[in-house]
Amino acid sequence: MAKELIRIGLVGAGYIADWHADAIRMTDGASVAAICDPALGAAQALAAKHGAPTFSSLEDLIQSGTCDAVHILTQPPLHKPLAIEALQGGLHVLVEKPVALSASDVTEINQAAAAADRCFSAGHNFMGTPGYQRLKAAKDAGDIGRITSAEFNWHFPLAPLRSGPFGLWLLQDTKNLLLELGPHLFGFAVDLFGPLNIEHLSIGKPITLPGGAERPQSWRVIARAGDVDITINLSLVETMDDRSVTVRGSTGIARLDYASDTLTINAENSSDIVMNPLRRQLSLTGQDLREGIVNAARQTVSLNRKSAYALSFQGMVKSVSESLRHGRPIDPRFSGESAQTVMHAIDDTLAFLPKQPDPVHTQSRAPNPSVLVIGGTGFIGKRLTEMLVERGHDVRVLSRGRKGPFEHLTDRVEIMQASLKDRAALVQAMQGCDAVYHLGKALEDTWEACLENDVGVTINVAEAAIEAGVKQFVYTGTIASYDMSDPAHHITENTGFSQDMTDRNLYARSKAKCEEELLKMHRDRGLPLVIARPGIVVGQGGPLQHWGIGRWHGAGAVRIWGPGKNTLPFVLIDDVAEGLIRMIEVPEAIGQSFNLIGEPMLTARDYFNAIHNTLGARIKVSPGSLHVFFAADTVKHLLKKYALRRTGLDRASLKDWKSRAHFSPFDNQLPKKVLGWAPEPDRRKFIDAAIVDANLLGF
Repeated sequence: MAKELIRIGLVGAGYIADWHADAIRMTDGASVAAICDPALGAAQALAAKHGAPTFSSLEDLIQSGTCDAVHILTQPPLHKPLAIEALQGGLHVLVEKPVALSASDVTEINQAAAAADRCFSAGHNFMGTPGYQRLKAAKDAGDIGRITSAEFNWHFPLAPLRSGPFGLWLLQDTKNLLLELGPHLFGFAVDLFGPLNIEHLSIGKPITLPGGAERPQSWRVIARAGDVDITINLSLVETMDDRSVTVRGSTGIARLDYASDTLTINAENSSDIVMNPLRRQLSLTGQDLREGIVNAARQTVSLNRKSAYALSFQGMVKSVSESLRHGRPIDPRFSGESAQTVMHAIDDTLAFLPKQPDPVHTQSRAPNPSVLVIGGTGFIGKRLTEMLVERGHDVRVLSRGRKGPFEHLTDRVEIMQASLKDRAALVQAMQGCDAVYHLGKALEDTWEACLENDVGVTINVAEAAIEAGVKQFVYTGTIASYDMSDPAHHITENTGFSQDMTDRNLYARSKAKCEEELLKMHRDRGLPLVIARPGIVVGQGGPLQHWGIGRWHGAGAVRIWGPGKNTLPFVLIDDVAEGLIRMIEVPEAIGQSFNLIGEPMLTARDYFNAIHNTLGARIKVSPGSLHVFFAADTVKHLLKKYALRRTGLDRASLKDWKSRAHFSPFDNQLPKKVLGWAPEPDRRKFIDAAIVDANLLGF
């Protein structure tokens, strides 16, 4: 008899948990029954969307009896111990990929599942798409003929390799890149053709991380499954998105774009030499048209809840939960046995990896920090920390992880973990520090969340700074808080924000509110405040796909905010870091704010022309009508509010959308006068630093 409902707990409340939770919510016979995360605030934020209780430990969740199954969504090193604990606690388990760090680890999980008489499933989500199921059915039905070869591709930029955050698990060791991304491709290959015999691994396009460690950005694996030739390609540079499976047979060639959930089969026909190519192209055209219409209709009807990525999780969750409800074996796509075969193939591939140990940096002295940087592992924070060290400062960096991009600076940089909501921990982190930089930010979906996780956190950090007696407190706001919609309006530091910010985007509004609260603390309680508002920051470590310039559609196309003919407030990362350092070196800076804007040089179109001229990459640039952006956003807002019944929504005004084009020019005289700041004035040098030296394409 089928179980009426499978109650599922999510262990880990990070980014991927939202996708799992939404998939569970859209699956009949399944419910989000609990959220578990040691960071209780993150658990509570996710739980609030689904009306589920929260737990800070898996042990407490198990003892509560609220769940039949759990999805393990934590960092990969925790997958095996948590999965085994949950299985021994009587729960079915689905583990996000990579399910473990080796085949032997997966074996242990499978053994624990068998001993507990529970089910263990692997989170190989892309095999849950409808397109993949159709590909597999076509292959099994013989529609492609006798298979000769197959190619599995993941050509998709991995921005953290170039711009951080560098403390991510997948960057900590070369093998982690394959462990993180390989299960998608190896999973397809194993499911379609069985165990793989790995014959060769080639790696290339190395990039050097801070500290000197190299990571390959291209991987090519040659393998065989029976008499089927297998090629697996990973490319992580700035390239056009090609996440696909191509299966070649005697009758046709099937190509699945699993990132878009489209499947086409290029098959032979029996027409003569004149009509044959025409019929083939007409067939492909018809298939492409069908796939496009089906996907567009699906997205429209579901109100954007059935993108290919969302469908992959929904297909996986539906398959696994239905198996659990009806007491059936887990589908081989997601079974523990298949996961073990996949991990064996990855282990065999990693055996070919050249032995290139990361540089070992010995520590000759313990740092004696005089400066604390909150947000020190991000784009601006990393360069600021490096330049502070160059200036003779020892630095303490507050980070969520134990590692950061400063392994080469262990004599001068200290990494410390502390919650920004823990006042006592913040005060302790500030001990011995004369200056504190708060570069943190929170990107939230509701104003209430902004008040809690951005404004509230900023006030808490400032309270700690007062209690610790720091001498300078530098806060990074954003020029996005200004109204930049009027080309005739010149902006200086005396330009105020709008009194009513409720029609602005949440990021601009939240940062403005943070400034308002900090200025009150400066006036009333003597907070030694300096405010920095960087412009559009570019340079080494910065992303190609910079959303301050336009809306990107992969690495090769962008819609500029507006016509793209007005000069943009670009500024080099080194100039921003220099300005931030001068703010703690110049006593007169306290109580003032500074717009760190470089010399006026480039429009958006100039910037993309410079990319083409220096790197040979012709990015497709289209002007973006701000009225159209606003109208589309209005429609989305109404659908969310009235069709999806979502509450707490905010909607940006037309003026806000115009501000994104940065129509209003900036005056940068104040930081020059007070700080002695001198941003790069030479156009050629600026372009070299912003584009060429920035390694925007990754190779």
